[in-house]
Amino acid sequence: MGRTFENRKASMAKTAAAKTKVYSKYGRELYVCAKHGGPDPSANLALRSMIDRAKKDQVPSHVIDKALEKANGVGGEDYSPARYEGFGPANSMLIIECLTDNPNRTFGDVRGSFTKSKCKIGTQGTVSHMFNHNAIFSFKADAERNEESVLEALMMADVDVTDIEQDDDQINVFVPPTEYGKTTQALTDQFGTIDFDTAEIQFLPQSTMTLEGDELAQFEKLCDLLNDLDDVQNIYHNVEL
Repeated sequence: MGRTFENRKASMAKTAAAKTKVYSKYGRELYVCAKHGGPDPSANLALRSMIDRAKKDQVPSHVIDKALEKANGVGGEDYSPARYEGFGPANSMLIIECLTDNPNRTFGDVRGSFTKSKCKIGTQGTVSHMFNHNAIFSFKADAERNEESVLEALMMADVDVTDIEQDDDQINVFVPPTEYGKTTQALTDQFGTIDFDTAEIQFLPQSTMTLEGDELAQFEKLCDLLNDLDDVQNIYHNVEL
């Protein structure tokens, strides 16, 4: 399957505003994850994994703690997931994942970003059939963990493995999104605590393309406009940046 997952998201500029966006993104994701599976990381593997990711992205502890406190309280925001698809320049393809408390506002904002960059938003399924939806786990191999031993552990746990590969000292595991929790538990049970480089559910393009000149500038403008929206969590695309 290859390691295209490393470039699956649009880049964000390293500015104070971008940091605020990252904090907001994780705050919402942590809140929703804790609200659905419980605010105790020891009993909610998905939440534990998300907290680890947040810390790797240098999200302050107070942002994480605030999200968990809100999830542990009564009421609070009622975020729901929303996904939009569309075409960028040269028929490049994008999938935009959002968490929103106002779907009408979010759709209008996303559509506006496409319109301002002279691109076209599509309907559900317009481009997603050209992406693979996978849970991806990437971590370092060692004397105990290698492609063979990892596959054996997952098979013993009855995990439906889509693909597994070892590239030098890096192991990449691909499973269906529904197997995320089972895979996390199986790897932890067999190998103890693992420092995952990647442990996410992503859309991976089945093929990629390159853009140059004005088309690249147009694509980057679209991604910048989308990244500026508070409700946008992730942007997946098939463009090699």
